[in-house]
Amino acid sequence: MSVSLPPQFEVIDRPLDTQMTISFGPQHPSTHGVLRLEMVLDGEMIVRAIPDIGYLHTGMEKLFEYKKWQQGIVITDRMDYLNPLGNNLAYVMAVEKLLGLEIPERAEVIRVMMCELQRIASHLVWLGTHALDIGAMTVFFYCFREREKILNLIEAASGGRLTPSYFRIGGLMMDLPPGFERRVQQFLEKFPKSCDEFDTLLTGNKIFQRRTQGVGIISAEDAIDWGLTGPCLRGSGIEIDVRRVNPYTGYENYDFVVPVEDGCDVWARYKVRMREMRESHKIVAQALARLKPGPTKADAPKVVLPEREAMKTHMDALIHHFLIIAEGFDVPAGEIYHPIEASKGELGVYIKSDGGPKPARVHFRGPSFVNLSALPQMAEGEMIADVVAIIGSIDIVLGEIDR
Repeated sequence: MSVSLPPQFEVIDRPLDTQMTISFGPQHPSTHGVLRLEMVLDGEMIVRAIPDIGYLHTGMEKLFEYKKWQQGIVITDRMDYLNPLGNNLAYVMAVEKLLGLEIPERAEVIRVMMCELQRIASHLVWLGTHALDIGAMTVFFYCFREREKILNLIEAASGGRLTPSYFRIGGLMMDLPPGFERRVQQFLEKFPKSCDEFDTLLTGNKIFQRRTQGVGIISAEDAIDWGLTGPCLRGSGIEIDVRRVNPYTGYENYDFVVPVEDGCDVWARYKVRMREMRESHKIVAQALARLKPGPTKADAPKVVLPEREAMKTHMDALIHHFLIIAEGFDVPAGEIYHPIEASKGELGVYIKSDGGPKPARVHFRGPSFVNLSALPQMAEGEMIADVVAIIGSIDIVLGEIDR
């Protein structure tokens, strides 16, 4: 059987019985979760790679149909568990559009700030694990040191670290605690130095360059055909970012650059995410400067618990809590699709309402799921050792893929 190989390798005709089919995962740590790849090998060269998913399937989209509108927020945290605030935002904004709610300016600015902090934290996990997969251990510890600072901020605002459920339909769970702005400013002052450390450790590292440059190539045309979004698409030279082409929650008022690289390989996707962390840093700084006193919840008592100052007695709070959480509220009949630019690409949520207190249908367009579909094209013709680098460059989370 003739195997099509990259030009740097000699084309060898071998009989079919020399090929071997192996399972890569689902227990392998470099599959970044419970992903199994069925790989057909010719020696150490990949002839075919087929993703086998579903080991983490939880039926999250079906669960929405049994939850009141506000209760569904906790489900979104557990999909891409490295980008929970982004998941919260996509869902609550879709419901808010169906309700026609207008969100206060302070709430929108806080949403932007928290989502960009979450984007940095997600990229830090990608960078640390991606480097560790290829053999660079020190970067892993440096990345998680910085991520811990962001999780401390998220915990201070919401009470949760991995599953904050901080955003609400109509605004936020509560306002920021005293001293939060000062803590964010402290993080902003030190983070650029950390980015410089990452560049020193990896970007100029010849071994890392050899493991990533010219590996896992996917052209701009193929990237579009496969539906890639986020850094995977921008690493192939396509400048598409939902925050730019379809702004939401005030992103049109922020000054930032959409990083694009035209290398189409693992190295290009690495450089895009490294630059994105610096751009998110800029957006957080701008959001912090825009933060002004004001309400953090829409004026909609049937949808969201009023501001604490508006609650005259503890009994008022209990009654409102009962009406919103236990009784729920009706959302006008209709359907909507709302996309955001999550850390891994376009995260879109489709919601259909029949006019009741629960969704009739909820479906998420997850970037990890779509981006993973292009793995066979990136991997075929490469060496088996390069699969680890390619998977890391896609930056997948199986919680969002399986759902």
